[in-house]
Amino acid sequence: MDSRTFRNAMGRFATGVTIVTTEVGRETHGMTANAFMSVSLDPKLVTISIDHKAKMLEQINQSQQFAVSILSEEQMDVSMHFANQKDCPDAVQFEYISGVPIINNALAAVVCDVEQSFEVGDHTLFIGKVLEIKLTEGNPLAFFEGKYGSYQPV
Repeated sequence: MDSRTFRNAMGRFATGVTIVTTEVGRETHGMTANAFMSVSLDPKLVTISIDHKAKMLEQINQSQQFAVSILSEEQMDVSMHFANQKDCPDAVQFEYISGVPIINNALAAVVCDVEQSFEVGDHTLFIGKVLEIKLTEGNPLAFFEGKYGSYQPV
């Protein structure tokens, strides 16, 4: 099977959209990601998957902290900004929890210390120990087959 077939198959799994953020030397770094999941309730752990070519890999390795902000349907510009698809710096506003930047008005933000990391194929998996969570109301931004969408209950 070729890489395109694999990517197309993975794209058929609808996901939410997140921004992974960290801070190194008073500089905030972020990237759009949909490779995020919960791992454990006790202890509370999540994982993110970062491509070895991504600048964010070195930033998280340095800071040993990260946050995952789960975007609302109103935050597509934020996602596109951090995916380098559209330059919209005015759409991005941060707040800080435990010294870690999160996206303002995200549906949820999960702030973590790096518990472990594993190199797997062309990515590194970071297991994050959850320190704090912030929740707001709204509807999620969705991603399916390379396109943004919104969630509609059935």
